[in-house]
Amino acid sequence: MRFSALAIRGAHLIETEVHEDARGTFCRAYCSSEFSRAGIELRVAQTSLSSNRTARTLRGMHFAASPASEQKLVRCVQGAAFDVLLDLRPDEPTFRTWTATELSADNRHAVLVPPGVAHGYVTLVDDTVLLYEMSEGFRPELARGVRYDDPSFAIAWPVHPEVVSPRDSGYPDFAP
Repeated sequence: MRFSALAIRGAHLIETEVHEDARGTFCRAYCSSEFSRAGIELRVAQTSLSSNRTARTLRGMHFAASPASEQKLVRCVQGAAFDVLLDLRPDEPTFRTWTATELSADNRHAVLVPPGVAHGYVTLVDDTVLLYEMSEGFRPELARGVRYDDPSFAIAWPVHPEVVSPRDSGYPDFAP
């Protein structure tokens, strides 16, 4: 595995090493010792799948409020998505900035989302599935979000979202 720090402190792009032969491919999606050597401690408490029927489906921008300190390891296991991390930690120099990467079943990349950072994505093809491994179980009373098109963040989505939940499109303008 190769770990690359992203522009937001604590966020990483994880690239897998793929082994291929006549049978197909094999790669490790997670290895606690390799993560530890990279200085990343991740305890997985919950794993979830997010299936999306059509391209241009947007989910996000979600985060867990305090006292939750949820880390997420997110990868695309089918299809492709433009994946965005948005720093909502007021004490960080990257507060209100975002970074993005393409996650796909073909590239097998994953992103590590640190606590206090919102996460979202827009699908680039039909039938896209993302796998989430989270350090905390879902606590609905701590679920929060900010609007994906809030002018405070100016996220440059590569496609215009066509399928967005009322919840995700209805967050008020961001007020720090």
